[in-house]
Amino acid sequence: MTSPGTRLRRAAAASATACLLAAGLVGAGPAAAGSTGPSEFAAAATVVPIQTTGPADNRFNLVLMGDGYTAAETADFRADVDKHLNVLWSIEPFASYRPYINVWAVEVASPESGVDCDPGLDAPRRDTALGMAFWGGCNPSSVQRLLTVDGRLAGRLADLVPGATPANRQIVALANSDTYGGAGGSYATASGGNALSALITPHEIGHSLGGLQDEYDYYARGVPGGAYEGTEPDSAHHTLLTERQMTEQRAKWWRWLGEESESGGVVGRHEGGMYSTGGVWRPSRHSLMKTLGYAFDQVEREVMVRAISAKVNLVQDHTPNAAPVGADRTVWVDTLHPAGGELAVVWRLDGRPLTTGNARTLDLRRLDLAPGAHTLTATVTDPTPFVRDPAIRSSAALTRTVSWTVDPALTTEPQSVTPAFTGHTPTGSPVGARTVVHADTTHPQDRTLPVRWRLNGRDVGNPGNDRDLDLRSLRLAPGTHTLTARIPGTAARLTWTVDARPATAAYELSKPLRTVQRPGRPVEYVYDGPFTMRLTAQDDREGHVVTQFRVDGDGWYTYYGWPTDADAPFRFTPSGTEVDGLVYGKLGRSRAVPWDDATPDYGTHRIEYRTIDAAGNTGAARSFLVTLTPPASGR
Repeated sequence: MTSPGTRLRRAAAASATACLLAAGLVGAGPAAAGSTGPSEFAAAATVVPIQTTGPADNRFNLVLMGDGYTAAETADFRADVDKHLNVLWSIEPFASYRPYINVWAVEVASPESGVDCDPGLDAPRRDTALGMAFWGGCNPSSVQRLLTVDGRLAGRLADLVPGATPANRQIVALANSDTYGGAGGSYATASGGNALSALITPHEIGHSLGGLQDEYDYYARGVPGGAYEGTEPDSAHHTLLTERQMTEQRAKWWRWLGEESESGGVVGRHEGGMYSTGGVWRPSRHSLMKTLGYAFDQVEREVMVRAISAKVNLVQDHTPNAAPVGADRTVWVDTLHPAGGELAVVWRLDGRPLTTGNARTLDLRRLDLAPGAHTLTATVTDPTPFVRDPAIRSSAALTRTVSWTVDPALTTEPQSVTPAFTGHTPTGSPVGARTVVHADTTHPQDRTLPVRWRLNGRDVGNPGNDRDLDLRSLRLAPGTHTLTARIPGTAARLTWTVDARPATAAYELSKPLRTVQRPGRPVEYVYDGPFTMRLTAQDDREGHVVTQFRVDGDGWYTYYGWPTDADAPFRFTPSGTEVDGLVYGKLGRSRAVPWDDATPDYGTHRIEYRTIDAAGNTGAARSFLVTLTPPASGR
């Protein structure tokens, strides 16, 4: 008899798939716990650090745990975690702010495989660690895809992670299931093995961390939500205002209007959202909060940048400032290090900016200060282009200032400080060719410790802030490179492997009527009916590779197989295929036509495809053409 926790449950889960969760705003409530007591499960749990970027008390801590995975299925849980994380890292702003996030896996074996009420209310109950269950905890009045977890037990396991508290952590509980489901709230849940499950996690974190709202226009799947009748929503990405009103009032997403949306189309005013079909508008035609597979659009991404950054302090440490300092020493700040770009540091003396080249250390002896007390400040800001709202930019999430009183009359008592590296980009796994790598050092009072970078044995120039090296500026050739950072005159040395070879993708299509090849044009495949596309990826490194495609220049869409089966190819038709009330695989006529428009579509379309590997490298997009012709008469 096949275990209910194996990947063979896909056939039973086929009718349970969908594109988004109507349960997105519903907190995961308690379900029936397993027969084993919580203290026994906690004692048997193992905390595994997946990614450690700094102290837990100044990081956003993502705590993943599995339910319904037996001891023999631990490898399945780890594979599900790897896939969920690599999909998460392929999505902005998680990709750029990955160094702000610690990831922990709490492994605990369940006595039985699978979770309760999966896929139906008549399914056997399971003895599991966290009491996860579909149907809102096996509630006949709920919906199948509402996947709950016993919050008390999940919190107990998350408490095993040192320094991770309810204020700085997000619990994600993965069910050992291939049935579509999840929920957001204090605890996010997702099925571990469903085709769409790895996309549920960032959607639910959008709810739980960013406070983002659902953008789809229904609550019950397949039942139109009706007209919105409320006042102007508090939601940052929903409004009743027209584009003109937004611009005139400088309200909502007026700063992004007219931009090409990161999720496809143009940022503007698209009707529907918050479970209503009309009367309320969202910024983009589709996005991660509307349709799993697309990215956050710019409006949502800006919200998520603030939410992630608010969990940390841009200033990690600094020269003590409780008492005045002398002018015969150096003063320093240690900052965070986003993977997508450097933070900016501006030093000011008595309000006047100093020319320091974005350095983290300032030698006061070079300022030739006049007698008397002076005020020195260091302001650390995040200049990310993901944020346009000055209120967000100036908030504590993206701007921090440290102040000192400098008195030249004081003499600094010498202290012995050993030159050494402190924090740095993890060296245990390859870094991508577009990553900002960092290396912080100790801070002697009498000098600034320089960091010297070398690539493949050759020095790399890095003026100004030598604690960060943006690999994008090096234009690395495809292949594997060795990067080192050292403190001259010491044995202190760090070494990274740089993966500058993106994964490759290949496509496989169902048999066409004919294939057309013309000089200077992509290959063209002609069909007079539905066709399927399978995307596969190959990489010379370990880790799940994300594949994506887009049609006619629309938003990049993460490939997952088919909603009912991760192993099945994606299916395209002129009018799309309805699965559980949602339409998949419709070839849109233009960016202005809804993805689920029912009018059959014929003509030629360009399909592009690419990869994002575990190191964060994005492969070059390749493309082919597909022409759909009306079926021949009598067919």
